[in-house]
This record gives sequence, C-alpha cells and structure tokens, in this order.
Amino acid sequence: MTTLNHKVIITDTSICGSQIRMCATVSEQRLVEVRCRKVEQESILGNIYVGRVQKVVPNIRAAFIEIQPGLACYYSMEEAAEPIFVKKIPSKKLVQGDELLVQVTRESVKTKAPTVSANLNVTGRYLVLTSGDHRLGFSSKLTKLEKEHYREVLSGCKNENFGIIVRTNAREVSDELLLQEYESLKEKLTQMIRTATMRTCFSCVSRTPESYMKYLQNSYQEGFTEIITDLPEVFESIRQQQESDPSFAQIPLRLYEDNLLPLAALYNLNKQTEDALQKKVWLKSGGYLVIEPTEALTVVDVNTGKSVTKKDRQEHFLKINLEAAAETAAQIRLRNISGIVIIDFINLEREEDQKTVMEHLRRCVREDSVPVQVVDMTRLNLVELTRKKVEKSLAEQLTE
Repeated sequence: MTTLNHKVIITDTSICGSQIRMCATVSEQRLVEVRCRKVEQESILGNIYVGRVQKVVPNIRAAFIEIQPGLACYYSMEEAAEPIFVKKIPSKKLVQGDELLVQVTRESVKTKAPTVSANLNVTGRYLVLTSGDHRLGFSSKLTKLEKEHYREVLSGCKNENFGIIVRTNAREVSDELLLQEYESLKEKLTQMIRTATMRTCFSCVSRTPESYMKYLQNSYQEGFTEIITDLPEVFESIRQQQESDPSFAQIPLRLYEDNLLPLAALYNLNKQTEDALQKKVWLKSGGYLVIEPTEALTVVDVNTGKSVTKKDRQEHFLKINLEAAAETAAQIRLRNISGIVIIDFINLEREEDQKTVMEHLRRCVREDSVPVQVVDMTRLNLVELTRKKVEKSLAEQLTE
C-alpha cells in the first residue's frame, strides 16, 4: 500500500449510540481507512485456542470446532496444515472430541460463523511465521528484486517446523533487525506449541495485541507522518513499543491534549464515518454511486446524476467512470467491504475506454491494505472484483 502524508488517529468517541474505540488513517483531512470496536468489546481475530471438534460434516469437507463453550467455528478439512493435537481420539481422521490448536482467521460475518485454521500464524511487523505451511512466502507488494534479496537473507533460517512470510513492512528495516525479529518469533511460536499440550480445552494460548496495536502492526507505514491519540494509556503503550522497536520509533507520536476540541471533531471523524454508512456517495462531477450490500455480494451502481454535457457523451461517460472507479476503491476500503463486489459502470462503447477504466481501477485498489482482485468487465460494463474477507464491515462493526 502506498501512503503519502497519512496520519493515524486513535481515539474514543460516540457513534450510533455506542462508545467506540476508533483507529483511523487520515490523509488531507479525508478518512481513508477506519476500524471501530466497542470499548468494552474484545476481538477474537488472530487468537489461538485449544478447540474441541463438535462435529464433522464429511459432505462439505468441514468440521465445526468449539473454541469457547457454545461458540462453534467453521474449519475446512481441505487445508494442507498438519494439526497440532492436544488430545487425539484413536483415529487417523479428525473426529468428534479431538482437541487441537486452532487460530481464528475470520470473525463472524453476517450469518456466518467465525473461521479457524490449524495453520498457526505468529505475526511480527516484518515477518509472519506459520506452523502449517513450511515454505518461504512474500507479500505480493514486494518487487521481484526484493523477493530475491530476502530469499538470500533468510536462506539460513529454513526450518522443518514452520514457514516464513515476508511482509511489505520489511522494506523499512535493515537485514539485521529482520533476523532479530525472526529469532523472536521463532522462540514465541516454539514456546507456545510446547506449552499448549498442558493447557485445558477452550484455553486461549495466544491473544492478539490491543486493536490499535494490531492496526499499526498491519498497516504499511511508509509515508505515515504522525500517530496522534488523546488517550494517555494508548500513548504510553505505543511509546513503550517504540522504545523496544527502533524502526517503529521513526514515526512521531503525539498526545493530543486540547480539552476544548475533541480529537474526533478536529478531523471530522464521526461525520465521515456516519457518511460511510449511507448508500449514496456523490462525485465531484455531479454523478453519484449507490452502494448496496446484499447477502451474497455488494453492488455498486454508477449514475450520471446532475452531471450533464453538450460535448462527446462517451468522453463524458469515461470521465465519470474514471472518477467512480477511484471513489469505489476508496469506499470499499473505508467501509471494509469484502467478498464479491459488482460495479455497474455507465456503458462505454469504445473498447479502449473500457480498458482505460479497468487499468485505473486496478491502480486504485493497489492502495488497499487488504488483497483485492479485479476480475473482468462483461459486455454490459459490469465489473467483478473480490476483496479478502478478514474483519467485519464498518456497518457491522458499528451496528452489531
């Protein structure tokens, strides 16, 4: 993700009648990305539990694994990871009553249960160590030359017990710091697996950091100019993290202390967040988008609206579609929309115009920190794209 002059804002505010902990990225006073969670609510995403197999469903090659009493999660039996069992009932297959280590990879979305995996990930700022996939992997945002460099740097770190994924943030640090984090993560993963066999069912053997620390950890920070918070405990926690991580300290940290103007009001966060719950989004050209989530997918309809022209209509439609492509990419990221998205652009007759819109859309979605794949445009100018499902949408975060 390329970010220029982005500020990270961490504050507590009231939205939709609830007290919310907000972690937001702002650029030129515009809200780019936001994660909200009720102050008293705790996320389970990324946590590792000793789970118990509640039932196995062979016809869909899946099982349901309880990680807390009454909380059953979906587990795909087609994943390649070798489970780490805490208690195994004599059988070559996964059976009801087996106890194993699982990690929450996706929170509950709409009516779907949370998803868990036996491929355990321990995440640092620059690397991820995996227990189930023993290969060396790379962020798709790294160049071919960068991948070759890190392949050489980590050549002596191959281990039969886990794999390594190099994150985009690795660009920010020296090879020495990268190897230091590798050793730290290796020790953490090894110790966790070693002690897990002594834990009881439903134990949480590894808990993810606070939401704001996870947000900072998962954000590609090149171009971040400042971290601002008005919460003293959050300020102190981040300051301590900066002391233990020299590269993290490169981003200035500020405690906002103006009692007359709340931090959320200074950056107009509440209004922009509430606007992100609305269906209609106006474009500068006078056109507008209608964003309509359904059970299966999200539909984005591009309309000319107030935009009129006496010149070349196709040229005018191209201009609106290009603006709509950029705004759709921004809204998908801001609203944290995942799964299948169908965009109904204004019909373009010239093939070169269609290609221009598609190329522009692909450039725009590269700014997203979550993987987005633009699939294709149909003859009716419908464009399909997919965005990886990880966390709940902004609407679900605020209204559940």
